[in-house]
Amino acid sequence: MGLGFDPASVALPCGHFIGGRLVPAAGEIDLHRPSDGAAFAACPIAGPDMVDAAVESARKALKDSGWGGTRPRDRVRALHRWADLLDAHAEELGRLEAVASTRPIRDLMGGDLPVTIEQIRFFAEFADKEGGDLVPTADDSLGLIMTEPYGVVGAITPWNFPLSMAAWKLAPALAAGNAVVLKPSEMTPFATLRMAELSVEAGIPAGLVNIVLGDGAITGNALTGHPHVSKVSFTGSTAAGAAIMANIARTGIKPMTLELGGKSPQVVFADADLGLAASCIATSILANAGQACVAGTRLIVAREIAEPLLEKIAARLACIRPGPTWETETAYAPIISERQIGRIESLVGAALSAGAQVRAGGRRLERPGFFYAPTILDHVAPGSPAVIEEIFGPVLTTQTFSDEAEAVALADHPSYGLCAGLYTRDLSRAVRVTRQLQAGTIWVNRYGRSRDHILPTGGYKGSGIGKDLGREAFMANRKAKSVLIGL
Repeated sequence: MGLGFDPASVALPCGHFIGGRLVPAAGEIDLHRPSDGAAFAACPIAGPDMVDAAVESARKALKDSGWGGTRPRDRVRALHRWADLLDAHAEELGRLEAVASTRPIRDLMGGDLPVTIEQIRFFAEFADKEGGDLVPTADDSLGLIMTEPYGVVGAITPWNFPLSMAAWKLAPALAAGNAVVLKPSEMTPFATLRMAELSVEAGIPAGLVNIVLGDGAITGNALTGHPHVSKVSFTGSTAAGAAIMANIARTGIKPMTLELGGKSPQVVFADADLGLAASCIATSILANAGQACVAGTRLIVAREIAEPLLEKIAARLACIRPGPTWETETAYAPIISERQIGRIESLVGAALSAGAQVRAGGRRLERPGFFYAPTILDHVAPGSPAVIEEIFGPVLTTQTFSDEAEAVALADHPSYGLCAGLYTRDLSRAVRVTRQLQAGTIWVNRYGRSRDHILPTGGYKGSGIGKDLGREAFMANRKAKSVLIGL
């Protein structure tokens, strides 16, 4: 059976999810479908009173249910039931996501949803397998490191991978015994609301998962600055992360996990497998039309192989199948909004004015919606905004190097340090260069996250604080208490 569907047939919820029920609210932010530009819905804005109601709901649910102190295996079972329900409702969730977002339905069903479900199962199993430690002390005392939930976690997720990003926040926080108030992006809230409804159906106590819709200036500030939110977890731009840090500093100190922007290099040495490198680099640019913080958008290549590598990459970028996200055959995503596609055009235009050359693309696609052609910019100056700024679109810049030291110097970004790709057949070089690259994740002879959720993700410099995924994400949702008992 085909996955395609009519977007008009999808009923979109409108409101906030608080205390286990949908709280209807009038839409205030007009939304346009990226695939065709049509206005199709509106998103409400939760003010401080609504955020307060959600936080109080979370606090009450924690107290009444005893979620944080219940047998950990009970949390495991509830989270697995939730994953089962998400699997059973996968097509419904995929349609809700595809209408509003940039994610084609076939990518959602084949990638995003299975990953989301598996992330919840992965973190569920930490609930009864990670705890405190008995630590060595003198024989006349007993030293313990106890861990316990924070309480209410405030989470904010971006628009580019709404469901999987929600699982990044919800699953470890719930497994660790917390309640969550989550604000999804105002551009893509619908599948996250349904996801929350299914958590209650699965037996997770009502009020432990609350969803408030709105923007960053009003809803986000109210959530991150709320006095009863004990920890904040955010994925989004570096500028927004800095604003959240400032808001927390103004309203009270609390721990935070920030997974922020990136401008990741792809370093290709002369001994690399060029076919493999070209495939990985092209995939990074084509995936979600480059709208991912981990997108490897800076090609740094040995001068002697630059030309054949660029030819291979350009050939792969040319094989795209753009189309509406609700059509089965669509394999290349639209840009999220007219504003974002305008920003891409501006940065590409500035690079061209400064002497860069278009090797491929460099223009909008002539079709309805917000589509931009996969683009390669050659001869780009090191200080060009196209090299320095996170474009968040399908634009690859190219720089060449003559030796290893120059390659590492070009790869080192002044602001970002999220990810990096490295291509070489020389194992010694791979280890040596990996140690020098300033990034939280390094991929060697591949590029992109796998489904190995045990590997944490998070960046250096302006790319963030703390880690999502992995054991680190679970432990980041529990606070440690040192105990020394005299014997």
